[in-house]
Amino acid sequence: MNTRHHRRPGGPGDPGGPGGLEEALASLATDAPPALLDRVAARRVRVPGPLEDVHVAFTGHGVAFLRAGMDERAFTAAFRERFARPLLPADRPPAGLEPALRTGRAGALRLDLRGLSAFEAAVLAATATIPRGQTRPYAWVARQAGSPGAVRAAGSALGRNPVPLLIPCHRVTRSDGTIGQYVFGAGAKERLLRAEDVDLDALAALARRGVHYLGSDTTGVYCHPTCADARRITPAHRHGFRSPAAAEAAGYRPCLRCRPGLATPA
Repeated sequence: MNTRHHRRPGGPGDPGGPGGLEEALASLATDAPPALLDRVAARRVRVPGPLEDVHVAFTGHGVAFLRAGMDERAFTAAFRERFARPLLPADRPPAGLEPALRTGRAGALRLDLRGLSAFEAAVLAATATIPRGQTRPYAWVARQAGSPGAVRAAGSALGRNPVPLLIPCHRVTRSDGTIGQYVFGAGAKERLLRAEDVDLDALAALARRGVHYLGSDTTGVYCHPTCADARRITPAHRHGFRSPAAAEAAGYRPCLRCRPGLATPA
């Protein structure tokens, strides 16, 4: 009779699973070289951020995963559910991470986004261009990503964003002027936008009037309401429009900075 014990694949005792690899590394007589560990494992660290309990996992390629509002155990479980590699504690965060979280600008911070589809990568790349303190609708992101007919799919891709806060999906809102969903909840999304000085009350008031774009009769340009150029339009020269088509029919041309024409669904 065969008396060998069979381990559940991927379980704590499976050398091929994340837990098994951690146990194997821990049982080495001497410490594994750092270069080897960085090739097979990710590192985790808790850092201060604009939301509570921000945990980050990173590899030699950059930051790979970020979640807020979790303790260490929950974060580790969420990471393992998505990535097939062990997660070990880090002595310090990667260079540039804390300034990126503090300023809302990733800058030169390296991100490890391997494993994303080409569409997901394009959606995140488009979202990364939205400046701090500004918002764009989902339709804008879809067009910027090269898939104007995939507005709903773009929203789903943002829901799977592995590094929110660093790729600012909280700056993507619905075309009707409401803020929409967010991986950390609508309340957290509102907090983040208000902290960036987005006037959500003014945007809601405009939306109730059917205004989603603002034009200046002195420049003949129309913008997203949160665009830096739109904020400089004085009330006497400000005109509201429901859609890019309405603005262009009135003789206005799209802002070259915020590119509002991209917000028209295909």
